[in-house]
Amino acid sequence: MSALVPSAVREIADGYAFTGPALDLGAVLLDGTAYAGAPVRVPLAVLNRHGLVAGATGTGKTKTLQLIAEQLSAQGVPVFLADIKGDVSGVAAPGEPGERTAARAAEVGQDWRPHGCPAEFYALGGLGSGIPLRATVTSFGPLLLAKVLDLNETQEASLGLVFHYADRNGLELYDLKDLTAVIAFLTSPEGKEELKGIGGISAATAGVILRSLTLLENEGAGAFFGEPEFDTAELLRTADGGAGVVSVLELPAVQDRPRLFSTFLMWLLADLYQELPEVGDLDRPKLVFFFDEAHLLFKGASKAFLEAITQTVRLIRSKGVGIFFVTQTPKDVPADVLAQLGNRVQHALRAFTPDDAKALKATVSTFPKSPAYDLGEVLTSLGTGEAVITVLSEKGAPTPVAATRLRAPQSLMGPIGPAALQAAVDGSALAGKYRDAIDRESAYEKLAARAARPEAEPVPEPGGGAEPERERAPERPSERAPERAQESGGLLGSLMNNPALKSFARSAGTQLGREISRSLFGTSRRRR
Repeated sequence: MSALVPSAVREIADGYAFTGPALDLGAVLLDGTAYAGAPVRVPLAVLNRHGLVAGATGTGKTKTLQLIAEQLSAQGVPVFLADIKGDVSGVAAPGEPGERTAARAAEVGQDWRPHGCPAEFYALGGLGSGIPLRATVTSFGPLLLAKVLDLNETQEASLGLVFHYADRNGLELYDLKDLTAVIAFLTSPEGKEELKGIGGISAATAGVILRSLTLLENEGAGAFFGEPEFDTAELLRTADGGAGVVSVLELPAVQDRPRLFSTFLMWLLADLYQELPEVGDLDRPKLVFFFDEAHLLFKGASKAFLEAITQTVRLIRSKGVGIFFVTQTPKDVPADVLAQLGNRVQHALRAFTPDDAKALKATVSTFPKSPAYDLGEVLTSLGTGEAVITVLSEKGAPTPVAATRLRAPQSLMGPIGPAALQAAVDGSALAGKYRDAIDRESAYEKLAARAARPEAEPVPEPGGGAEPERERAPERPSERAPERAQESGGLLGSLMNNPALKSFARSAGTQLGREISRSLFGTSRRRR
């Protein structure tokens, strides 16, 4: 490094001189000058310690996550991007050279070459362009669905009773109409008689659950629940040549439905946690998640949900999964979650209002002390594509705070066109597997057929109704060993500690408690 480089820049650069593989973020920025010989990097091995990309609208957050995602892909790490606004599909196409890109590359010492990443595009329930992602109601289970529906503990227990009855009597809950049909039956005179041995559901409670289900369906969740159910192993793939596949969940069609978005994230996180083995600290993550517009995940969330997410974020790192939350300010992320985000990229903040000033002060307090910068001043003067960064070193200690001029992504900085997006979806090997919804005979059809018979045949007594043979994914949630469910940590472990479930299991008997343990969550071990 040149003797003309200020000593402060030298000290900062020394903190980012890692020996192992790392991602290149940019160059140290001091007093408006970028020092190309002082790179700012993040070790690949610490990306399972999670991170935060924050900043005001228009400051370059999306380009930053694109920069990180394409480098992860190049190093063989699969990436998941939740794309709320539909502006990161360009990660699949080579970037376009230009004067601004060339100037930025020269400033930060980047050898810029246009390069796209192998990508898969998904859409929640097929709402929008992309391969549809679906899950069955049975996969979600009663407690996770109760959280989505904002039910109280009594209503949670009643919903658990509905799931238990359906599991014991061969009434498959694939979509919302199946669950609605079972609730309606169990509140009928005939259904009440069959429930007498294990409890009952009041008309008022059933009404609340049914109204909540209607609201959820109105938000678009009806398309999400069903078959074929998405296998989260698809997110762990690498392409020919070893590059990590970038999975982009296109969500413009549901960006105004945060309940639906949060539902998906809850299930996807928990399913991954349950499926992946413990691996400890690897030399690189098995998968890195980016949650764009992360405030949608936490806004209006219940205390139980926040506790469950906190626990899952804390434990999923041991499965080799890193999570980056992308939002406007650190205040959008609960403190207990924020404390686990060791890698921070903070773009510019505005201080136009008293609330803005409070957010700025709170953000400054989350960074290590810096002798080189007045962070309050720096954070309000950063330009687009600049950020304040601190990450974890290879030893796990925070690096010095570095104002940074970021590199330019080598993939396309903008969405690919609708035709290109549709071509990518049509050409995917997964299209045939997930595109067409399946509506097999399940609870709705079985109960409708029963009602149509002159003298309805009784539903088999609990414990006597084996589910008929059918083509299905191995080990549905009701087939999982209760011991494994009880021992699981993260989101599942938090749900299992729910007092409503414990009370319900105690009152309903040992066999019932075991069945609820097996069927309340959709993270059955499908893979071997």
